[in-house]
Amino acid sequence: MTLTRLTAALLLAASAVTASADEWTLDRCIAYAIDNNIDVRTRSLQISSAELEVDDARNRFLPTAQGYASQNFNFGRALTMDNTYANRNTSNFAAGAQLSLPLFQGLGAVRRMGYAKANLAAVLEQAEAAKDDVTLNVISGYLQALYTSELSAVARERVAMSRRELERTQALVDEGRLPELDLCQAQAQLSQDELSAVRAANDSTLALLDLSQILNLPADADFRIRPLDDSLPPLMTADEVFEAAMARNHTIRAAELQTEAAERNVSVAKTGYIPTLSFSAGLGTNYYHTSGINNESFGGQMRHNFSQSVGFSLSVPIFDAFATRNSVRRARIESENARLRLDDARMQLYKAINQAYTQALGAARQREATAAALTSARAAYDAMTVKYDNGRANATELEKAKSDYTNAMAESVRSRYELILRSRILSFYAK
Repeated sequence: MTLTRLTAALLLAASAVTASADEWTLDRCIAYAIDNNIDVRTRSLQISSAELEVDDARNRFLPTAQGYASQNFNFGRALTMDNTYANRNTSNFAAGAQLSLPLFQGLGAVRRMGYAKANLAAVLEQAEAAKDDVTLNVISGYLQALYTSELSAVARERVAMSRRELERTQALVDEGRLPELDLCQAQAQLSQDELSAVRAANDSTLALLDLSQILNLPADADFRIRPLDDSLPPLMTADEVFEAAMARNHTIRAAELQTEAAERNVSVAKTGYIPTLSFSAGLGTNYYHTSGINNESFGGQMRHNFSQSVGFSLSVPIFDAFATRNSVRRARIESENARLRLDDARMQLYKAINQAYTQALGAARQREATAAALTSARAAYDAMTVKYDNGRANATELEKAKSDYTNAMAESVRSRYELILRSRILSFYAK
C-alpha cells in the first residue's frame, strides 16, 4: 500500500471513530434527559421543600425566646398620686426578655414529625417515579427514531429498485421488446417512490427531533443516535413482571407512602382534642420619669425595678366551633382518596404490563412470520424480474412483486422494533 493510500485509510478510520463517538447511545440519552428534564428538576425542588417541612416539625420541640424594649411619652393633664389632675409630662421605658417552652403539645409535634417524614419519603419516591417516566419516554422516542430511520432506508431501497427497473425498461424499449407505455409507467412509479422516500425521510427527521426535544437539547445540536443490537432479555410472564414491579416500582411505592402520610395526617388533626401544657419565664425592668417631681436616676430605677417571672400554662380544648372535628373529617377523606389512588396505580401498572406482554408475544410471532414472508417475497421478486427481463411478465406484475417485497421489509422492521420496545418496557418494569 502506498503512503498516500495509507494516509487516506487512516484519515477515513479516524473520521469513522469520531462519528461513532458523536453518536448518542440509549443510556446516554436517558442520563441526559434525567439531568435536564423540567419535571425531574421540579421534583428536586419539592424534595427540598419536604426536607424543610421535616426541619420545621423537628424545631417544634425547641423553646422560643424573644427580647423586647419600649419607650412611651404622655403629655397633658393626668391623674396624680393625690387623686387630682395636673399638667404633667411623663415618659416610660421598659426592656426585658421572655422564654416559652412547650412541655406537652397534645402529641402534635410528635405526630407532625411522623407526617413530615412520611411525606418526604413519598416525595423522594415521586422524584424517582418521574425519572422512570422520562426513561420510558426516551426508550419509546429512541426506538421510534430508529424505526422511522429504517423505514426511510426501505423507501430508499424501493427507489433504487425502481431506478433499476426504469433502466431495464429503457433498454427493452430501445430494443423494441416493450412499448413506450411501460417506460412511462416506470418513470411515473419512480417519481411516486421518490415522493414516498422524501416523506419517509421527513418522518425520520421529525422522530429524531421529537427525541431531541424529550432530551431538551438545543435546536441546533448535531444529534445522531446509535442503532441497537438485536439481543433481547428473556421474556418474563406478565405475572412475574407485575410481582417484581410491585416490590420495586417507584410509582407504586410513592402511592403507598402517600397513603401512609395521609393516615398520619388524620392523627395530626386529632391532636386538636388534646390539652397542651407550656412553661414560660421572663425578666424585665423599667424606668419612669415625671416632670415636676424628683425622679430616681435611670440606672437606679433599672436596678430597683428589675423583676423575674416563671409560669405554666394549660390549655384545655372545650369547644372550637367544630374546627377540629371538620379537620379530622377532611383528613379522613384525603386518606381514603390516597388509598383509591394507590389502588388505581396498581391497576394501571397491571394493565400496562399485561398490554406490553401481549404486544411482545404478538410481535415475536409476527417477526417469525415476517421473516418467512420476506424470504418468499424476495424470491418472488427476483423470479419476476427474470421473467420481466425475458418478456414473460408485464410491468404491473413486476410492480406488484416489488411492492410485496418492500412491504414485507417494512413489516419486518415494524415487528422487530415492536418486539424490542415491548421487551424493554417489560424488562424496565421488572428490574
